[in-house]
Amino acid sequence: MGIQIIGNGGTIIGAGEEARKGLHCIELPVAGNAYRYSGFTGTIGAALAASSELLQFRFVSGTKTFAVVRKVIMDGFGIVAVATALGPLGWPMIPARAWTVAGSGGTRIATTGDNLQMETPIASSQVNDLGIATTAALTVGTKTKDANAIGQVGPWSIGTGAVTTYQAIPFSGQPFLDASSGANPLVCANNEGFVIQTTHTGPAALTYVASFTVDWVEVTAY
Repeated sequence: MGIQIIGNGGTIIGAGEEARKGLHCIELPVAGNAYRYSGFTGTIGAALAASSELLQFRFVSGTKTFAVVRKVIMDGFGIVAVATALGPLGWPMIPARAWTVAGSGGTRIATTGDNLQMETPIASSQVNDLGIATTAALTVGTKTKDANAIGQVGPWSIGTGAVTTYQAIPFSGQPFLDASSGANPLVCANNEGFVIQTTHTGPAALTYVASFTVDWVEVTAY
């Protein structure tokens, strides 16, 4: 059985081979409770090992069943000091499953009360743990990381000589993941999430600060 959509002026919205007419519409956010986090690391210590975790995001279901991660971006980073050539430096985003014990270390972000919500009346986030590194890698907890990344920033090699003064590397939100234009988001069920980690072992004297933003909604079904 066919249906008709009729515009405010009485025009029937067509289909198939006919003259085109504009259809006025607006894009609304995904349903559910919306949250957002933006923060930056401390001064990351020298020679951080490859695969060191700088950001951890773990969801535990309750009233809401899924966390739909729509956007994860790197806002920028600054090199504090490195006495030799910088070498390769990058950050992949890795999904994590069966995350039964949260990580530790760094700064653990408050997720209850008036924190992270994009609207005051909504409930606190069911993200059980959100952590960002200060001076060293985060403790990994108990989880299984995917073998492959779903997004990355870098790896870069910036400069061939010593960096003796603070050097900011500004850019406009390099995305690990961006589902704002219809691409698939990362859908996290109970005890799932993601980490952002390092690609390479840093040069011996390298210290830096990095900033990240995470945007997600929590829903009962998806």
